[in-house]
Amino acid sequence: SGVAGGTASGKTTVCNLIISQLHDQRVVLVNQDSFYRSLTPEQLKNVKEYNFDHPDAFNTELLLSCMETLKRGEAVTTPNYDFKTHQSVGPGSKQVNPADIVILEGILVLHDERVRDLLNMKIFVDTDSDLRLARRIKRDTVERGRDVQNVLDQYAKFVKPSFDEFILPSKKYADIIIPRGGDNEVAIDLIVQHIHTKLGQHDLCKIYPNLFVFFSTFQIGGMHTLIRDMQTTNHDFVFYADRLIRLVVEYGLGHLPFTEKQIITPTGSIYPGVVFCKRLCGVSVIRSGESMENALRACCKGIKIGKILIHGERNDGRQLIYEKLPSDISSRHVLLLDPVLASGNSAVEAVSLLLSKGVPESNIIFLNLIAAPQGIHVICKKFPKLKVITSEIDETLDDDLRVIPGMGEFADRYFGTD
Repeated sequence: SGVAGGTASGKTTVCNLIISQLHDQRVVLVNQDSFYRSLTPEQLKNVKEYNFDHPDAFNTELLLSCMETLKRGEAVTTPNYDFKTHQSVGPGSKQVNPADIVILEGILVLHDERVRDLLNMKIFVDTDSDLRLARRIKRDTVERGRDVQNVLDQYAKFVKPSFDEFILPSKKYADIIIPRGGDNEVAIDLIVQHIHTKLGQHDLCKIYPNLFVFFSTFQIGGMHTLIRDMQTTNHDFVFYADRLIRLVVEYGLGHLPFTEKQIITPTGSIYPGVVFCKRLCGVSVIRSGESMENALRACCKGIKIGKILIHGERNDGRQLIYEKLPSDISSRHVLLLDPVLASGNSAVEAVSLLLSKGVPESNIIFLNLIAAPQGIHVICKKFPKLKVITSEIDETLDDDLRVIPGMGEFADRYFGTD
């Protein structure tokens, strides 16, 4: 995201408010001010004649390089700029680690097209010019050791003309314009909600409306780290896998239909509530799918659970070996359980069996912990009315159709049969 606006408009305040509300995400703030060019000895002699609000005052090439590196998920070192000596300490002085969200803040963030193209969200903070001038005087005299007359001269000669010529015209590129800056709580809340939505939305979710990846947090990331680690003991693997499975099951249940129902509470009050779909059953794909049964039983008391055993063949085909399903399954919503969606071949076989038993495609919700993009393409294309719910989408499949980075043979690790 990029946050632009005139001098002392409240850009940093807006950024800090956004960051404070994204406390469960990795966020880094990059200041365009860090990329000011060092002044030459000649420029230092006539510093009052130097325009710090002109695009040429910034090393935009270095800024682009640093932002591109961060966008690739790699750490980067940025320069530090001393406003009293007007010298850049140089690259390598400040380490910026990769993060889920990178916020770039500065007066001319939206001016250069190359920088704009790197930004997923462009924000312009729009604050009254008199208020900005008052803040600028206070900041430059207190923090940067300048006298009031010098600040006013610089404002009249460079700051205001540059605002009118370069900064204000860049407002038209903004996706969001925030009047009153940090005082605009509604705008900050909307921005944070949008970021949360985008973070939880994998690119494949934009292609398939029947794919749902639930919003990741540090807690979920930590559980994934543990169950994917080859050093994790079987006991810990089961414990954290069960926690994740429970979350997936709860999220899946949230996609079932419900009806409204008013009830009377013990205080004699009316509560407008809902009743969940009662015609429900689970179907686990043996063997790994059985690991998800306890979580489903814990959430749905007395639920019927059927089983399907599918044998993988060398030619990537699948063969149905065994099936035991409720006799009235055609009238139920079905939660299909399999922790790992790899090639999608087993899932196609399982869903095809359910359809042959009369289960409507729209009544099937497929629950798994991790999914490979290849399997998602196969299932979501073939069964567009079925819902696929997963906690994380992995990178790819290897030549042996194993999910990469994956978590190894799930059933062996879960049931201790390594």
